[in-house]
Amino acid sequence: MSDILDLQPARRPAHPSRRLPKPVGLAVVFVVLLAVIGGIALGGKALVGSFTGVPDYKGAGAGAVVVQILVGQSAGAIGATLAGKDVVKSAKAFRRAAAAEPRSLGLQPGYYSLRARMSAQAALLLLLDPTARLRGRVVLPEGMPLANALDLIAKGTQVSIADLKSAAANPAGLGLPGYAKGQLEGFLFPATYDVEPGTSAVQVLSRMVQRYGDAAAEVDLVAGAARLGRTPYEVLIVASLIEKETAFAGDRAKVARVVYNRLRLDMRLQFDSTLNYVRAERTARLTNADLAVESPYNTYLHKGLPPTPIDSPGRLALEAALNPAAGDYVYFVTISKDGRSLFTKSYDAFLAAKAKSQRDGVY
Repeated sequence: MSDILDLQPARRPAHPSRRLPKPVGLAVVFVVLLAVIGGIALGGKALVGSFTGVPDYKGAGAGAVVVQILVGQSAGAIGATLAGKDVVKSAKAFRRAAAAEPRSLGLQPGYYSLRARMSAQAALLLLLDPTARLRGRVVLPEGMPLANALDLIAKGTQVSIADLKSAAANPAGLGLPGYAKGQLEGFLFPATYDVEPGTSAVQVLSRMVQRYGDAAAEVDLVAGAARLGRTPYEVLIVASLIEKETAFAGDRAKVARVVYNRLRLDMRLQFDSTLNYVRAERTARLTNADLAVESPYNTYLHKGLPPTPIDSPGRLALEAALNPAAGDYVYFVTISKDGRSLFTKSYDAFLAAKAKSQRDGVY
């Protein structure tokens, strides 16, 4: 009888063990683990960086950096400009801050005073702050002569007085109307002007002349002058006289009537303002020697209007020159310290009022 165990296949003898020595195996495992952990860290950093890890400074920065934003620049271009001046750490950080701020669409071109090493958000908020924008401001008042206006512009902007005088001496390129006769006096319209750094003297003066053109069109100067039988330039000269001859708004149209009546009657204007225009020192009371000075602006000696305006008149003076009051006035004199005047056709009434005003210390 056979043994059942004889029917089972015989077992092969086991191979010898191939395990590494214990210390070597642990070292390999450690290296593999480091590689895996490093890969996870690098991959995680790359993943986070793709969403939030944008190079950016922290805080409000320090110092002062002037930056120019150009017309039509995108947030990316602005960011590149800021990064190039080390205002922000990266253009990408600024783009991200701008994308999160709807007001960034309203960023205006110009020069801005920022700080070095600002966070992108802080830089954006400062660009949106009107006080950070660098602009010279010139408030040109009514009745200011050209020479004084140029000084005022130079003081309020980065434009030099030398450049302004040079531009004023060559007015052909300033956009003057044809009736200006190549004279700039009277055409720098009184208003408030913001002047960006880098603006040239020609650009500043041209803008003021353009503003005059706008005002002249608004009051219909050309047609109004024609109705009076005058040229637009003559009306401008009359408006400049009004600015100097009265400080009281209600008397402007009456001063205009005095001017036109005297011109019609072939009388000399005899205005102190025209003679003061060419005097080195202006005064409220002229001496006999002053009245004898030979000048085309001496309306005590010469009939008619002075050859040019004597200042830059504002819109109200232009309107008064175009719409003189009704009346036969040929004399007027200031009778109160608030600037009111007496208007009359009587020379005796004029002399009496003048004497009283001098006694009262009105002038």
